[in-house]
Amino acid sequence: MANEDIVRKGFQARFPDMKIESVTRMPFPGVYEVVFDGQVVYTDEKLSWLMTGNLFDLRTPQERNLTRERRDQIATAALAKAQGNAIKRVRGNGRRVVYTFEDPNCGYCRDLQRELNKLNDVTVYTFLLPILSADSNEKSKAVWCSRDRAKAWDDLMNRTAQPAAAPRGCTTPIEENQALAQRFGVRGTPAVYLANGQQIGGYVPADKIEQALSALR
Repeated sequence: MANEDIVRKGFQARFPDMKIESVTRMPFPGVYEVVFDGQVVYTDEKLSWLMTGNLFDLRTPQERNLTRERRDQIATAALAKAQGNAIKRVRGNGRRVVYTFEDPNCGYCRDLQRELNKLNDVTVYTFLLPILSADSNEKSKAVWCSRDRAKAWDDLMNRTAQPAAAPRGCTTPIEENQALAQRFGVRGTPAVYLANGQQIGGYVPADKIEQALSALR
């Protein structure tokens, strides 16, 4: 049995409720990375110790935060995989990507909408996250079940134009969005992420979003 398998088996036995996503041998003697439920921890083959926090590689001229890099990789993959559960809006060539978690009754989300309207050459994926009230949930369902989701969302957030009620039997990804938000530790709206998994804040002015996007080049 490979060492990674030994660690996986031992970790699962010690923490049976945790969903292990990967076990990786690190470039340091006796250290293994375990990813579970989007979290990153470190342990040894015998699970005699467990460490959380940032692991730095000091062997390179510029020290690398291996934990942050891994978390960003995990976030990038999770966001890209969930794109089908988001409202997609493309402006210009759409080559730059921004993800948002938003509640239709959130005032700061409306403010963010005005800032997003100023961006060019961007694709915005918005995950509906109704956390403020039952009315938020109904509005989110109505938007998602609209014939043109992007237009319904823009009309609601830009002009407070209420979408038609969701037809009976229409399903939404709201529960999946809530699980994704929990994975990312999102407790309020809005929350803004870049394509590399980096969170750049809640309400963010357009110039700050542009600055963050430019830094990815």
